[in-house]
Amino acid sequence: MATLGKRICELFRIEHPVLLGGMAGATGAELVAAVSNAGGLGILGCARIPHAEIGAAVQAIRARTERPFGLNLLLFSADEPLLSAVLQCRAPIFSTAWPWPEQDLRTLFARAHDSGAKVIHMVASVSEAVRAAEAGVDTIAAQGTEGGGHVGLMGTMALVPQVVRAVAPIPVLAAGGIATGEGLAAALALGAEGVLVGTRFLATAEAPLPDSYKRAIVESDGHDTVLTEIPDIANGRVWPGAWSRVVRNRFIAEWSGREGELRARRAEVGERMRKAFETGDREAAALFIGQDAGLIDAIEPAGEIVRRLTRDAEAILKRLAR
Repeated sequence: MATLGKRICELFRIEHPVLLGGMAGATGAELVAAVSNAGGLGILGCARIPHAEIGAAVQAIRARTERPFGLNLLLFSADEPLLSAVLQCRAPIFSTAWPWPEQDLRTLFARAHDSGAKVIHMVASVSEAVRAAEAGVDTIAAQGTEGGGHVGLMGTMALVPQVVRAVAPIPVLAAGGIATGEGLAAALALGAEGVLVGTRFLATAEAPLPDSYKRAIVESDGHDTVLTEIPDIANGRVWPGAWSRVVRNRFIAEWSGREGELRARRAEVGERMRKAFETGDREAAALFIGQDAGLIDAIEPAGEIVRRLTRDAEAILKRLAR
């Protein structure tokens, strides 16, 4: 067992305090298993999987690893059939994010506990963290705005220690902008006990994404990302208080300032956007990439990333202690 993140490692029965973000559509059995087999915690994003296919998706993970893994749901869009299908699989970890204010987290977390799962809930503010703590969560992931995909507006450096103080003694994970051992070491210094990593695991051999998307991450310096609602408008989906961090490509530039027109044409534009992603057209698709893309220089095996983050963080903390 690693010396870093001891409480998180013991809670989830893992070796390294490095967790895969449960990104819907960007995680699959191979990536989840690779992270878990390396001693981290792989998490499958289930929000885009039909409820009738959840069982098969979990079977595919269990065929590849005997180690703990998690299943993630976006609560604002999760209906009862999907929720029930996920909990019936009895995965060791139940991961959640982005609920509506009126949703009953206490009852939901109790259902997850009854299924035998530990619960991780991701937040973008202190008030959300307190709400989850009062509802009985086991671990909170505090996500800063540097991350790719759907994020809030506060940076990781400011958010994490505030959440740690607000919910103690509940363990906290840091998320958003973390791709290296330096990021893990910094998260631990802020009071977090591990990290939830997204963009870094997208640029891996196991990630179920077009090669063009992975190359875009490697080629990005992080400065080419912006916060916008354009992809969500085109998808016809409203998120509760989230912004999308994406690459500012031709698609985003074309519709910036024209959100009203985009709402009227969302069916047409959304279909083009989704087809562009499937065909690998980087300029016409929405590419959800975090600012930490500037720290990513190669497409690598996921397992090596887990081990390197932990190894480098341990070396950094030992050097600083001296």
